[in-house]
Amino acid sequence: MKPISSTAFYYCGVRMQDAESEKPLCHDTYAKHFMDGRGLSILHHFFDEKKSNAANVVRHRLIDDIIQSELSANPDLFIILIGAGFDSRAYRLHGGRWLEIDEPQVIDYKNHRLPTSVCHNHLQRLAIDFENESMSDKLQNFATVQPVLVVFEGVFIYLAETTIKQTLPGLYQLFPQHKLVCDLMSSTFNHQYSRSVRMKFSDLGAKFRFTPKKPSAFFAELDYQLCEKYSIVGKAIELGAIKISTLIFKTLLKTLKQGFAVYVFESQLR
Repeated sequence: MKPISSTAFYYCGVRMQDAESEKPLCHDTYAKHFMDGRGLSILHHFFDEKKSNAANVVRHRLIDDIIQSELSANPDLFIILIGAGFDSRAYRLHGGRWLEIDEPQVIDYKNHRLPTSVCHNHLQRLAIDFENESMSDKLQNFATVQPVLVVFEGVFIYLAETTIKQTLPGLYQLFPQHKLVCDLMSSTFNHQYSRSVRMKFSDLGAKFRFTPKKPSAFFAELDYQLCEKYSIVGKAIELGAIKISTLIFKTLLKTLKQGFAVYVFESQLR
């Protein structure tokens, strides 16, 4: 069985650090359950990436807020986390029916460290070999015409454009009433602001592949309509996680503001 990806431990590790800080932003108190010796070693590799670490915590917080808002409107909403990693939202948020999808080694590890039986919401986990199995086939038993929220967090950036184009049409067929929540990074932001952390990810075997010039335009071609866009860096400044003058950020750093964001798309075929 393949080892768990280094990125899963990194993202979990920065949430653990946040939860243990004096002023946590996303309160992921479950993150510590997943961090073993290997995970802590990976996290140490990013010790000096303060802004990137803060941005990834804030990204998680933004998606928390989006999901909880959707749950407030529909407490029975079906939420699918694709490439879920060490996500613990089903344990932390209120309401919903949850499905976590990831590689078998991740699912086995999560089931051992944090069983679904102790989750207060309805939670299922589904193992998939992304390289050799069809996501559409694996999700066939979950198909529904009811509203669905599909979350890709920290996933698209590592996928080839062709893979994304092959994956999303299957969601249309299975979940015609779905919204898509994801984080996207523009090519300009990638080149200007993420070199250091990008190189460290590359050293761990995780390369940034999908950083389109205009992320919204790419998804529009796949029949998605943009509903909301939230600047991750902007939110980090608002929450005090990153220190930059608000005036400078709003007036001079447009690429920084717009280039790394959480998007909410809606199927135009609804």
